[in-house]
Amino acid sequence: MTDQNTFNIKAQTREITGKKVKALRRAGLVPASIYSHGEQATIISMNAAEFEKVNENAGTSTLVNLKIDDKNAIKVIIKDAQLNPVNGKVIHADFYKVKMDEKIKTEIPLEFVGESDAVAQLDGTLITNKDNIEVECLPNDLVSEIKIDISLLKTFEDQITVADLKLPAGMEVLDDPEEVVCFVEEPRSEEEMAELEESAADEEKEAIEEMNTEAEGEKAEGEADSEEKTDKE
Repeated sequence: MTDQNTFNIKAQTREITGKKVKALRRAGLVPASIYSHGEQATIISMNAAEFEKVNENAGTSTLVNLKIDDKNAIKVIIKDAQLNPVNGKVIHADFYKVKMDEKIKTEIPLEFVGESDAVAQLDGTLITNKDNIEVECLPNDLVSEIKIDISLLKTFEDQITVADLKLPAGMEVLDDPEEVVCFVEEPRSEEEMAELEESAADEEKEAIEEMNTEAEGEKAEGEADSEEKTDKE
């Protein structure tokens, strides 16, 4: 099963490496590397805005047509996108060049759809333990996401495991089949909520007391250092 969306990125080979790539980022470019089984890595750069748009929509489970310089486009998937922790901008990307007749391993996002009776009628809370699953398949069998119908969760005893997922033909899941993907948690009683609130208040009080103790210790150390300095003078 192939994804109907087609994503394209234009890139240029680059010679700039190391700390000098900061100049590329200032120019609105993202440095990247291309890896492939049995081939030497290739380093490139591409328009940051263009890549971020494709990365947001394609993720790590959709084929991308990557055209480098004037060469024919190659099929790749985005393996990783490193973000600046301050502004969230992409600072480096890794691609994996695929061979259409060779299986690849990648992660596919999970999309939870439908309505659970245990949530809608019994006031439970949907708990999701996984956001994606690791699979192995041929590149043409990739999909952008795997939908999970939570209408199967009718009671608090129901759960959906990895083994319950309906995967496209040709796709093999690599995660533990017994791992729970999602379930519905019972609503808490007033007594339980009161206990949770009391526990949270106690933890907050302890944290404040600990910070105050540390602050007083730092203040005492500072005063001691000041007195020692005065004595020496």
